[in-house]
Amino acid sequence: MEAPRKETDSGKSNPRVIQVSIPGLPTGEPYTNIALQNCVATVDMHTTLNLQLINAKTRNTEFNPQRFHGLIMRIREPKTTALIFRSGKIVCTGARNEFDALIASKKFARVIQKLGFHIKFANFKVQNLVATCDLKFPIKLENLNHMHGQFSSYEPELFPGLVYRMIKPKIVLLIFVNGKIVFTGGKSREDIKEALENIHPILRSFRKN
Repeated sequence: MEAPRKETDSGKSNPRVIQVSIPGLPTGEPYTNIALQNCVATVDMHTTLNLQLINAKTRNTEFNPQRFHGLIMRIREPKTTALIFRSGKIVCTGARNEFDALIASKKFARVIQKLGFHIKFANFKVQNLVATCDLKFPIKLENLNHMHGQFSSYEPELFPGLVYRMIKPKIVLLIFVNGKIVFTGGKSREDIKEALENIHPILRSFRKN
């Protein structure tokens, strides 16, 4: 398993922040900060689990197989929730960044190991990074949708944001008229940075005066 790497340009004092320099702006000057909001990660412990036993012997767990076939476990630090399955797979949700997701996943695995299960900690993988940023200028969403309809959908009577499905990297952006963006589906910080670098010149051309 390869641990997530902390990037030199991603805000050393705050692992949730990614600084991005946009082409066309002063060299080396961060244009906007991207803030990571949520990370979903998975890991495989390569063993079969007795979820009823785990539920009986641990606190902060829920197990109701009639409603959901996985066990739900929570920890306070970092504040996260795990969905744990009989197959030994864990889905860790609620972490604010990939580093916290790794720490939390190891803690969940350790709880299970202490109950006597012979586990491995394998194939840790970030499945979804959710992030936000603010471009600080308003955008003509109707015009953007008209010109980029093959990638976008905009139905303001149902949802106030424009949904933009980027092909490379494969990320969905929720773009709002006030210039705020939500990125979903990223697998890495590089994905999110690349998505912003790709979309910024497009959005700049639809800037409201």
